[in-house]
Amino acid sequence: MSAIFFSSNPVNSQNTTVNQDIKIEQLMAEKRKINAAITVNNRYKIQLFSGSSEEAKKILAQFKKENNIYDSTIVFSTPIYKVWIGNFKSRIEAERNLLIVKKKYPNALVIKPNKA
Repeated sequence: MSAIFFSSNPVNSQNTTVNQDIKIEQLMAEKRKINAAITVNNRYKIQLFSGSSEEAKKILAQFKKENNIYDSTIVFSTPIYKVWIGNFKSRIEAERNLLIVKKKYPNALVIKPNKA
């Protein structure tokens, strides 16, 4: 003797609720923002700072308040945050601008980011 059972509640119609800590979504949003801001190309940049996230945010905000002629962003490279400015075609152009920037940011240096 065999029995066949039918369920009126198919698996596909069940609702699932996932509770997620809001900090996870905040961290993911910050990571997406930082990754979207990364512009690695064949150009030179000036690095103003490398260190903690909070300090990088402060320096970037201060720099943006004082300068609106340079592109600027924070780049994350485990475990360090870096503040990069400019998008210079040549090293000579970057070096000229470095002389200006070093007056306020003495540790600044010219870099040419590698393509990932």
